[in-house]
Amino acid sequence: MVASKAQAKKAVTLAYENEDVEKINVFVNQKGYRTTPIIYLNGEAIPTSLTSQARPNQTLLNFLRTVCGLTGTKLGCGEGGCGACTVLISKYSKYSKDAGIDESECNGGGGGGNGRIVHMTVNACLFPVLAADGCHVTTVEGVGSWRSKYEGLTCEGAETAACGGGCGEEKKEDYLHPVQRAMVDIHGSQCGFCTPGIIMALYGLFAPEGKLLESGQSRVEGVGGGPKVSHLEEHLDGNLCRCTGYRPIWDAAKSLCVDAFDDEGVRGPCGTPCRECPERDTCEMDCNVKDKTNVNAGICCSSSSDKIRDYQKVLQSKHSETWWNQPNDMFPKELIPHRKNNVVNGDSGIDSIHAQTQEQLKKPLMIADSSIHCGGTWFQPVCLEELLDLFREFANDSGGIKMVVGNTEVGIETKFKHAVYPRMIHPSESIHSLYDIFSTESNFHIGACSSLSMLQHKCHEFMTSSSSDPLSSQKTRTAKPMHDMLRWFASTQIRNVACLGGNLATASPISDMNPLMAAMGAILVLASRPSADGAIKRRHIPVSDFFVGYRKVEKLEHEVIERVDVPLVKPQFEYVAPFKQARRREDDISIVTSGMRMTVTPAEENWVISDISIAFGGMAPKTVLARSTMASICGKPFTADTFMHARTELQNEFRMPDDVPGGQAEYRLTLACSFLHKFFLHCLAKLQKDVGSNKKKRYPPIPTIDDDECSGADGFVSKQKPCISGEQKFPAPKVAVGLEATHLADDESKSSEIPLAAKAVAEAKNSEKNDSTAVGKPATHASGPLHCTGEAIYADDIPAPANLLHGSLILATKCNATMRKIDVSPALNIAGVVAAFTHEDIEKLGGDNRMGPILLDEFAFLPKGEVVEFVGQPIGIVIGESQEIAETGARSVLVEYVEKEGKAVVSIEDAIEAGSFWTDFRHEIKRGGDSKVALNQSQVDGKKLVVVEGSFRCGGQEHFYLEPNSTLAIPSESGTNLTIYASTQAPTKTQDFCARVTNTPAAKVVVRMKRMGGGFGGKETRSVFSSVAAAVAAKLSNRPVRLTLNRDTDMSITGGRHAFLGIYKAGALVDQMSGSVKLHALDVQIYNNGGCKFDLTGPVLDRALFHIDNCYYWPHFHAVGTPCKTSQPPHTAFRGFGGPQGMAIAEHIIDHVAAECRISGDRLRRENLYCTNDCTPFGMRFGSQYTGAWNVPLMWDRLYNELDIPKRRAAASEFNKKNKWVKRGVGFIPTKFGIAFTAKYMNQGGALVHLYTDGTVLVSHGGTEMGQGLHTKVCQVAAQAFGIPLEDVYVNDSSTDKVANTIPTAASMSCDLYGMATLDACRQILKRIQPIKDSMPPGTQLRDIAKKAFFERVDLSAHGFFSVDNDRCGYDWSKEAPEGYPRDLPENSWKGHPFNYFTQGVAFAEVEVDVLTGDHKTSRVDVLVDVGSSINPAIDIGQIEGAFVQGMGWCTIEEVVYADDDHVWIRPRAKVFTTGPGTYKIPAFNDVPETFNVAILENAENPFAVHSSKAVGEPPFFLGCSVFHAIKDAVAAARGDSNKYFELRMPATSERIRMACCDDIASSCMSGEPTSFQPKGSF
Repeated sequence: MVASKAQAKKAVTLAYENEDVEKINVFVNQKGYRTTPIIYLNGEAIPTSLTSQARPNQTLLNFLRTVCGLTGTKLGCGEGGCGACTVLISKYSKYSKDAGIDESECNGGGGGGNGRIVHMTVNACLFPVLAADGCHVTTVEGVGSWRSKYEGLTCEGAETAACGGGCGEEKKEDYLHPVQRAMVDIHGSQCGFCTPGIIMALYGLFAPEGKLLESGQSRVEGVGGGPKVSHLEEHLDGNLCRCTGYRPIWDAAKSLCVDAFDDEGVRGPCGTPCRECPERDTCEMDCNVKDKTNVNAGICCSSSSDKIRDYQKVLQSKHSETWWNQPNDMFPKELIPHRKNNVVNGDSGIDSIHAQTQEQLKKPLMIADSSIHCGGTWFQPVCLEELLDLFREFANDSGGIKMVVGNTEVGIETKFKHAVYPRMIHPSESIHSLYDIFSTESNFHIGACSSLSMLQHKCHEFMTSSSSDPLSSQKTRTAKPMHDMLRWFASTQIRNVACLGGNLATASPISDMNPLMAAMGAILVLASRPSADGAIKRRHIPVSDFFVGYRKVEKLEHEVIERVDVPLVKPQFEYVAPFKQARRREDDISIVTSGMRMTVTPAEENWVISDISIAFGGMAPKTVLARSTMASICGKPFTADTFMHARTELQNEFRMPDDVPGGQAEYRLTLACSFLHKFFLHCLAKLQKDVGSNKKKRYPPIPTIDDDECSGADGFVSKQKPCISGEQKFPAPKVAVGLEATHLADDESKSSEIPLAAKAVAEAKNSEKNDSTAVGKPATHASGPLHCTGEAIYADDIPAPANLLHGSLILATKCNATMRKIDVSPALNIAGVVAAFTHEDIEKLGGDNRMGPILLDEFAFLPKGEVVEFVGQPIGIVIGESQEIAETGARSVLVEYVEKEGKAVVSIEDAIEAGSFWTDFRHEIKRGGDSKVALNQSQVDGKKLVVVEGSFRCGGQEHFYLEPNSTLAIPSESGTNLTIYASTQAPTKTQDFCARVTNTPAAKVVVRMKRMGGGFGGKETRSVFSSVAAAVAAKLSNRPVRLTLNRDTDMSITGGRHAFLGIYKAGALVDQMSGSVKLHALDVQIYNNGGCKFDLTGPVLDRALFHIDNCYYWPHFHAVGTPCKTSQPPHTAFRGFGGPQGMAIAEHIIDHVAAECRISGDRLRRENLYCTNDCTPFGMRFGSQYTGAWNVPLMWDRLYNELDIPKRRAAASEFNKKNKWVKRGVGFIPTKFGIAFTAKYMNQGGALVHLYTDGTVLVSHGGTEMGQGLHTKVCQVAAQAFGIPLEDVYVNDSSTDKVANTIPTAASMSCDLYGMATLDACRQILKRIQPIKDSMPPGTQLRDIAKKAFFERVDLSAHGFFSVDNDRCGYDWSKEAPEGYPRDLPENSWKGHPFNYFTQGVAFAEVEVDVLTGDHKTSRVDVLVDVGSSINPAIDIGQIEGAFVQGMGWCTIEEVVYADDDHVWIRPRAKVFTTGPGTYKIPAFNDVPETFNVAILENAENPFAVHSSKAVGEPPFFLGCSVFHAIKDAVAAARGDSNKYFELRMPATSERIRMACCDDIASSCMSGEPTSFQPKGSF
């Protein structure tokens, strides 16, 4: 009850009356304030009727979507971590990259310069709408529009078109901006939800700063300019994509760079692309020979350089250079101060509106919200005195006052911590002392409100200052460490608005910049104005003394940080270095961060450390100096011994308890010590350089170290960001014949003398000959243009119906307790709250409160008296006039709990100890006799039996689809009908439970799904409960209800991938004569953490059992799977559905066996791969007539030889010998993935096809589009069938009133099911119209045939259906062998045939690991996958790349953390900690392999699917684990014995990598035996 009462109190606090409303007249009439913001949007002024609705606590994103109705900008996370909300803010400013402040102007504090139009990308989810006052906002809708395609505009009158209008010429330009067009053409979008944000991020990077032009100058300045590739690599760090794997986005972005040809575009060492070489036929260079071989073999090869080169031609043909100046051309002239002789967008005059606008913008701004949202008051003072007066007046008033610049911290506090700030101050740029950055002879002076991007730019400017500047060396030495740290500080969007003063005032204990400022001896200047008519008072305080406690600083309430003064570093013998390590390199909060500064002085015989400063973040509740360590170093010789002893002192000074907040106690201490060692190596290298540059003077000898130590001097902080590229190979497009040749044959065809397959092949070849093929071509995603213009509509984008209400779930705040009472009255007392519904309201409807995809073990709303089984379990829903009000109401609901005895079961180990299992779903696979007996021998047939036993753990994974769960429920017919618009993979399941819970017939519930912003299995079952909640609210209120989960809520309650534990005993036979090793027996117990409800836990575990052999033959095999019940949220389907976990355990066992047998893992794997006609433990035989061709051995050998993997391993080994602190590793693994639902009834699908009389085709099918390109492929199948262009086929949405009783889009089966079902429907129509076609001349267009058929009353619609053959799917775990079952059939085959076929692949990865930090980078990846005959190679390659990177993330940086025994600092127990991009890290743009090569196997037809294709969505996921095995290989090298077994748990986070290296530094920071030490984790 205590927590709930606190929530209620906070809600009451929010509902205050704004007393500042009464003060408006005083501020307007006496102080000259204005009360209406001036904001421009996409080239036009936002009307006052709309800007007057802007609230102080409202984000720009909320304003754009709810007030302006622009939904292209997406809400992905709400914390500035995903970039989906990126927009461009443009303003006139003197603080631009090229219009900086001259020292002469700044010394007086006055500023100067003419200024420019500056452009910056920002996170609209954090950026306050009122901070856009005086700015121009560009959203994706303002960049380029699909609608323009149909408008036929000429430049004349197209004011916001590419050239700005007025030239009178006919438009040459594409209707899309070049950035948009490149993303479409180079396949840069899949689900498309993140795409508008990425488009805007790129648009901002390409936007040239606009300079006011003198009369007579050209209107366009800098046309043809733009960023270089390196600039993109540095700054494309604020956006996330979960689908593509980033490589195609990189290609699209780099294709637009001015230096694209400098880094790309040549394939041969001669400098000429091979296919353009005049000596193509005779050249014998390897590159040309290889390329000609590919061409002759019918292989299409496309590299990043090819795409970039080719796309330049597209740009030249479709786009004029005027596109690039679009941001300046759109910029409103009213926002540019008019000056004599200046030309504003071609106009040298000034009108009254311009003058009025400029006059208003000079005034301070005050907005006092009096609406039901209680938005507080906003002040924007224009001079320092006004600012300080506001602080003096309100600092000690009720609620106080908060200064907001970028809102990057305050926005988080208000949204996620529900902090209330009644008054906020946003200082204008006209307060020069807060924004100026300049240098003097002794200091850098940094205005506290200057953006971090501007500081980064000025640092770069100082680093590259003229050598004639006498302070050049000092400026460089001072600026470089700040610049390097800022490169990795948050993201470009955050740096564009965040400021150093805010970073200091926030006093985060893990800040990146604060320790560096403290170490550099920076001084803060605090300003205040004690009286209205008095002078400004300034106080100076060192940064190192500023932090007095956790988020507490030495600053009075009425003081403002005005400036930061950083002393210049000496020109020689003084060294500064920044350090940081995070879970992910880019846009991540540090685990430990540090700034270190040292001065050495030459003595007679050595160098003496005369001064040192070491500051840390992440080692205490505040930024701290390591004073004891500093004292132990200062005055000592600069030697390795001094620093070694200092590490001991550092450990004593900072050793943390096991339950320290944030955890990772040993790792954090290890990082601190490692940073200190890095600093020693860094200073040693710099000292050598300083001494070497002054050879005339004699100095004492410099300390020496072993050559292999040098590799530890630098980390990623100071290194250039990687250049990402790759090569994609696929067979030449063709129309292959697959299952349709036999499955869809009619009786007439079957009786024909011509074989069906031969007829199908003839038809395919004929279509290829006539160039009417659609199948096999790399067509772009059907919705690509809409993705890139923001015009693709998702569930939360659907225009608000009349009387729309917003919902927010009431969630349990603890678990392992009984809910005794729920009181919704506090919510109902909040203005704007309409109603609150609980389980009692479902009972009133007569609905069934029970839910669940297999077992009905869940509640829609938890009833009173029931046990709360997970933190965040839905209890009810509050609906209100806005989402903010509904959320406030939901938080205010009072819930009483009665705690149960004992602790909640959270981990798999907890479940095993408590015996908490779903025992009815424990399954096993057994073949080849008793494995325990087989493992009890010492020899078999004269061969030594080597036996190993151990365990392996792999963690869970968050889906992190970019679009959170969203539902719009619309009642009609007095609430008797419901239309549900949902982001779901399971429309029918959603329909069933919405009908069931609301007591509505299913026939009166229609579920519609246009597209999802990603799903990955997370919206197969776990989306249903939110749709049901919305449906209940809509029916009870008889008003439309929208329920969109916040990112943190979504991640807290929807579950994810199951964590697994494998406990095994395995044996292999060693032929001591040949050295060959053959796997002999495996006995393995696997457990998965299913959470508190069954959901799909059993089937997930079953698939793990089916894949725990991976590609290896075990003669004796026994595997048992046990699903565990815990207090975590219900876990569910996720790409791979248990298969990757099973294969991860398998590969770990292989590594263990290889280490014990002293054989290479490559050899052991190859010698034990399945062969054709071998059988799996569950009874499936490999071979063409059984599962299709078994191609893994062929692919293994091909990649092994093409890459010369032995040579690569030898090169890595040689590198490792020479580098102690950086190690390289290689990983090479195979995969097979079974395709089919293991539940037989699910292997079915339907489609509805309409042929219209204009010759176009509409397809509706049971699958859903989530970015996998399903709709595009289905359109290709239909277009191929009818022989029409692809653009003439359209899939609208997935709707239960068009195709009923559908199966969830899952198991990678959708194209197999719905492609065949669509083809079935098409052939029905074609058969009906064949007589009409025969009666017309050859070559008659389809539209003419359809029109005639219509008038002859021929049905032009058909419903198609497909189900996998009965004997090729389904598995009965409990079925015993029938009496007399043939002995020649595989063991267990009587239980069924769980898969139709296998998709297969192999992958190679090469990584580099920083031993001192655990950081890693993936240098190269090569992937080869058998996807049959691809229907769309571009989509399939996109799926392979996306799946690989997602799999790579799972096994490396993506760690789910719960409040369990390993994380007691998180409360309450069982709560998930990783609930957003701030705490959970998916791969970012610079995490992908630097070289990323993907190939599709040629000549790999599959007779068991449509057009001989294969499923591709899930199978490549596990290949990402090749990176994990490469990391493991590098760690083994660091440990010193690459053949010795150790358990590296998954994911291989930086912590696990670092601590597994077991060097002296790490070992001294651990408790217990270092070689067996395991970092904590949630499993």
